[in-house]
Amino acid sequence: MILFSSIIKNELSDYKNKSTKLQRLIDDGLYYKIKNGLYETDRNVSPYLLAGSIYGPSYISFEYALSYYGLIPERVYTITCATFNKKKKKTFINVFGTYTYRDIPKLAYPIDISFKTEGEYCYFIAKPEKAIADKLFTLAPIKNYKELEYILFSDLRIDYDEFINLDLSRFEVFSKSYNSTNISLLARYVRRLKNE
Repeated sequence: MILFSSIIKNELSDYKNKSTKLQRLIDDGLYYKIKNGLYETDRNVSPYLLAGSIYGPSYISFEYALSYYGLIPERVYTITCATFNKKKKKTFINVFGTYTYRDIPKLAYPIDISFKTEGEYCYFIAKPEKAIADKLFTLAPIKNYKELEYILFSDLRIDYDEFINLDLSRFEVFSKSYNSTNISLLARYVRRLKNE
């Protein structure tokens, strides 16, 4: 369970030095620090369930989401998240893992995000198509279809058959929100695939 330090300290009202007592409880493994002022009681909680509590608003995306959906073969250990209007990439490291947060355009941010719950935890994650678009947005400009195919299917190693089974029409919607040459190229590419 995620707890704010103020809640824990409130429960420690009988102690004169609440901060010292809290530190002892952390040392004894009763609480695990997520970030300043925020703690988790379960050391075995899946790290991605904490991502939205660390920095936000945010949702899980990029490589972690691609792995989550089985679109790429690699297991991704860094929980990669999308934000907006934060201006710079942020990284947080705690006992649960490494978390990175990077901006996408504000207009694109709210599109195609799923809200999920697992037990007492809830989190937001990009739908598969959105995770691909978010990732392509972060890359240097892609010059042509051949380079795009190389990035998608060789570099990122997205399974082609899985890609074809996605809702490719979503990329057309994204192209209007990202203001990105990479997403526009992707939208044209999937249009061409549909016409073949």
